[in-house]
Amino acid sequence: MTETTGRTEGARRAGAGIGRETLAKWAPLLVLLVLCAVFAVMEPRFLSTRNFARILIAASPALMVAIGVTFIIIMGSIDLSMEGTVSVCAVSFAFCFLWLGGTLASWAWLAIPIAMLVGAALGFVNGLIHVKLKIPSFMASLAMGFVGTGLAMVMTGGDRIRIEDELFRALLTQRILNFPLMVYVAAVFLLIAWFIQTRTTLGRNFYAVGGGEDLAIASGLNVNRVRIMGFTLAGVFFSVGALLAVGRIGIAETATGNNFMFLSITAVVVGGTALWGGIGGVWNTLVGVLIVFVIGNGMVVIGLPGYVQDGVLGILVILAVILSTNRKTISFVK
Repeated sequence: MTETTGRTEGARRAGAGIGRETLAKWAPLLVLLVLCAVFAVMEPRFLSTRNFARILIAASPALMVAIGVTFIIIMGSIDLSMEGTVSVCAVSFAFCFLWLGGTLASWAWLAIPIAMLVGAALGFVNGLIHVKLKIPSFMASLAMGFVGTGLAMVMTGGDRIRIEDELFRALLTQRILNFPLMVYVAAVFLLIAWFIQTRTTLGRNFYAVGGGEDLAIASGLNVNRVRIMGFTLAGVFFSVGALLAVGRIGIAETATGNNFMFLSITAVVVGGTALWGGIGGVWNTLVGVLIVFVIGNGMVVIGLPGYVQDGVLGILVILAVILSTNRKTISFVK
């Protein structure tokens, strides 16, 4: 009788655990679907293909930046350098693009890999400062972000650089199935990120570091190298976000990276990637980015003022952290 009662109690606890785990896993997607349903009821035009294309155009650059942040957060660190890195990559791309001919039909296409190398280099330096100088990641990356913004300002002198090449602007102007090319480019890089996360040793090492750094070190993993490679990889995705941002508006400037910090971190957290590492992934980030931009778009469609959006996103972040946190395992919060 006692044994039967024990098994019953164990099953009850297991069911409760699975329930919480399942809720945490699917809650972001359910929130996204509910948001779409609510906005569709309030304004039927929300479900139009044209409106979804508008959401995806705005979300594509932020998705790339958020994917870079996802890799860092899975490791249990944080990267706040995205605004400066995006600005430097955008400006570097624009200068190189114009200097090499100003059209993708010439050698100007080399500006694309150059911008990605710039992003990787900034990410590498970011990781190196964090690891070698033992500076907390949020402080090292925040400082690097300011360095990047200042560098972009020095390069441009505060001016805007216009990219008017029709081939490059095809990212926005050419459409397949009513969606512009930049949406498909973002989808390709999303799949690349998923491949890195799930099919490479580096991706598995990100989870090992975030899930338990002491255990990872004890098993012989070079955690410092993994962290540096993570920041470098994040820099590459920041640069892709910069390229799509320039492709969307046709302008590179110091302000190109503005607002990416709040948007990307909000999207990652709302999508279900835990801030303390080891949990989440790029698909969570995709859902989180869509939630953020559906809220923004839906508020515009139904006529709410823009400042309400920031307040709603802030509340969403708090709710997302509450849902994804098992407070029974936390003794204290600093």
